[in-house]
Amino acid sequence: MTTIDNHVQDTSAKRVGELTEVFQRGLDENLGVGASLGIRLESAGDGYTRYYLDPNAATINAMFTVHGGVIATLMDTAMGSAVFTKLGDGVAYTTLELKVNFIRSVTLDGSRLTCEATAVHVGRRTATAEGRITDAAGKLIAHGSTTILVLGGDR
Repeated sequence: MTTIDNHVQDTSAKRVGELTEVFQRGLDENLGVGASLGIRLESAGDGYTRYYLDPNAATINAMFTVHGGVIATLMDTAMGSAVFTKLGDGVAYTTLELKVNFIRSVTLDGSRLTCEATAVHVGRRTATAEGRITDAAGKLIAHGSTTILVLGGDR
C-alpha cells in the first residue's frame, strides 16, 4: 500500500468517525432530521453510507403514505454523507441539486426503508453521488442523484 492509499484510508476513517459522532449527538440531544423523522445511520465507509428509516406517523402525508419529501430527505442525507466520508479536514458541503425518481409509494406496513448511497465523483469544488432506497423485501422505492458544492479547506 502506498502513502497516498494510507492517507485516503486515514481521511475516510476519520470522516466516518466524525459522521457517526455528529449523528449520534443529534439523536442524544433530539436535534436534526435524524431525530425528528427517525432516520438512522447503519453503516459508513469510504464513499459509501447506508441509512434506514422505519416509517411512522410523523412521516406520512394526507394519503397515509410516506411523504415524498421524507424519502428525498433520507436520500439527501445518505448521498451527502457518502461524499462527506471522502472530504478532508475542514471541508464542508451543501447540496446544489437533488434528483429523486419515485418508483412506488410506501404505506405504514412496518416495512423498513433502507438507502444506500455512493459517492461517484469528489472534486475540489463539486461532488456527485447516487442513492437507492429499497423496502424490507428489497423492492426499489426510489433512486436518485445529487450534485454537491464542496466548501472550504483542502481536499
